[in-house]
Amino acid sequence: MKDFVYNGLATRVIFGTDTLKQLADEVKRLGMSRPLVLSTPHQNSEAERVADLIGTQAVIFSGAVMHTPVEVTQEAMKVVEKTGADGLIAIGGGSTTGLSKAIALRADLPQLIVPTTYAGSEMTPILGQTEDGRKVTLRDMRVLPETVIYDVSLTLELPVHLSAVSGLNAIAHAVEALYARDRNPVTNLMAEDGIRALARALPQIVRDSLNVEARSDALYGAWLCGICLGCVGMALHHKLCHTLGGMFDLPHAETHSVILPYAMRYNMQAAPEAAAKVAQALSVDNAATGLRNLTREIGAPLSLAAIGMPGERIGEAAAQAVSNPYWNPAPVTEPAIRALLTDAFDGVWPD
Repeated sequence: MKDFVYNGLATRVIFGTDTLKQLADEVKRLGMSRPLVLSTPHQNSEAERVADLIGTQAVIFSGAVMHTPVEVTQEAMKVVEKTGADGLIAIGGGSTTGLSKAIALRADLPQLIVPTTYAGSEMTPILGQTEDGRKVTLRDMRVLPETVIYDVSLTLELPVHLSAVSGLNAIAHAVEALYARDRNPVTNLMAEDGIRALARALPQIVRDSLNVEARSDALYGAWLCGICLGCVGMALHHKLCHTLGGMFDLPHAETHSVILPYAMRYNMQAAPEAAAKVAQALSVDNAATGLRNLTREIGAPLSLAAIGMPGERIGEAAAQAVSNPYWNPAPVTEPAIRALLTDAFDGVWPD
């Protein structure tokens, strides 16, 4: 057994079906009397439902958007200051969780997260914020949520397409955790089981979006993958996704879906043990091809062109990605990253 360091993260997790019924009790346990309920504009009705369940002086801010722009956080902070909010409740996906974290970083308020996608951000002390076209990440224990309520019933209405790309986003967290510099036996086990659960569940959800068992497996897998992301460092995959998302405002989960097999292919030879674990979790012989085939099977996008990246800016994106790179098992060079992004833009994959 190799030496390792494992830091467990102290988040209270409530997992099951119809667990949202426990929301009011958890709000009281956290000492919130004037919580700010957060959502995207699209999920304002869910935020209203949460506010009704609490039965206290809740205020709603439904302005969360992708990539956590600093200007949106500033608007939310004005509401916090005006209302004297003493806690944060976020319902939705990574955009809403990101806004909650950004507020918590500035106001040091307790957070209760109710995920409705498979983003996994709710289990991490990581915040990504965008300003002036550049997305920057930080790790700070102040942004780690105190409580997460996973309610399988809330994911039943998640559209099939969003289920697919959100699930691949979660798998990306676990794949990268397997070749992270600070990986350890605990996160390895969680990563493999998380990939296995999602790879099993996502095709079933595509066939039958109301399959409760598959939805439960997917949410369980996303939880494990989120823990992995929170416990170890990020590498090339996340660097590329953060770069592309910040520069071009590409859809977050779709970007992860496209980049995932290409980043795995890039690191295959430098991280053979990780590749073997991914392949085993997918029940395939080749990790990168297995991820690509899963992406195709569940109908997720296969190219950056398909999700709106401007092809003429591939070189610019490659330069930014290598200007301040994350650690990665394979050397990161601008020509190699430009080649990766060119293939990903065109959706080119070897037969």
